[in-house]
Amino acid sequence: MKLLIVDDEAPARAKLRRLLGEEPDVSWLGEAADADEALQALQDQPGIDALILDIQMPGQTGLDLAMQLLQERPELACLFCTAYDEHALQAFDLHAVDYLLKPYTPERLATALQRLRGRLQQRAATAPATARGGLVSALQQLQPAAGHWLVEKRGALRKLALAEIEWVATADNYIELHAPPETYLERRTLADFLAHPATAGLFIRVHRGHAVNASHVKQIASQPHGEALLTLTSGQLLRVSRSYRDQLRG
Repeated sequence: MKLLIVDDEAPARAKLRRLLGEEPDVSWLGEAADADEALQALQDQPGIDALILDIQMPGQTGLDLAMQLLQERPELACLFCTAYDEHALQAFDLHAVDYLLKPYTPERLATALQRLRGRLQQRAATAPATARGGLVSALQQLQPAAGHWLVEKRGALRKLALAEIEWVATADNYIELHAPPETYLERRTLADFLAHPATAGLFIRVHRGHAVNASHVKQIASQPHGEALLTLTSGQLLRVSRSYRDQLRG
């Protein structure tokens, strides 16, 4: 992975550099003190996979930068690392991989990196979609297996217990099946997945972009404007939009 740390505090960058430098799959690690330096680094260094972003920085904030990159470089993944928890909803609206609160432990950073690896693997998997057509057809024909869902990983099919899937999210023409620490990609709509007899009653749609396995909901926190924030058993945060909150309550 090629990662860019964007934080105006040198000690924070140094801590991330030390911890990330120990990861065997991090092939390049850059630093930027603000959004302008980050944009310059993206021009100078091709192939950056992800940004680890602070939020409060001089000039453009990390959220502003993520919003800009979502329009200009949607292939880039953003992982927020900040001391401010009140921006989590905005971050996940920008498709953040994770929201890491300072001070964090090495174990919590490791969890965030696993999610980042999953996101990058998903994006790589969408590229050769035509070559995977046979497996896609097989998945659609073989589903379901009682209490399980057939998923594809590295060119092979495996049977995954539905109880292991924490949440399901839309991803362009695909859905992401999140069963931490693994994430699986399937060419299917979220509505089709939720309407399938094998998943009936197990998942609740809480946002137009994602549904949750109710058995994995650990905490529900009220948010302004009638929204809510879910904490799942893995620590993942999920937004509940106002229009879907009544379904969750039911």
